[in-house]
Amino acid sequence: MKLLDSIKAAFKDSTTVDITVSESMDETEYLLSSKANREHLERSMKQAEEGDVVVFTLEELQNKYGK
Repeated sequence: MKLLDSIKAAFKDSTTVDITVSESMDETEYLLSSKANREHLERSMKQAEEGDVVVFTLEELQNKYGK
C-alpha cells in the first residue's frame, strides 16, 4: 500500500498512470540467451581458466585507451 500511496502522491495531477510489472532477465541469463553469445562466453571462460589473458594496470589501460 505504501508503494501505491507514493505513486498516487507523485502523480496526483495526472488523470491516468500506467504501471507495468514484468520479470527482468539477469545478466548471465541474457548472455546465455543466444547461441552466439553463449559460445563466445564459454570460449572466453575457457581462455581465462587456461591463463590465456591479457593483463593491464589501470595506468596502462588509461594510456592506451584514454581516461
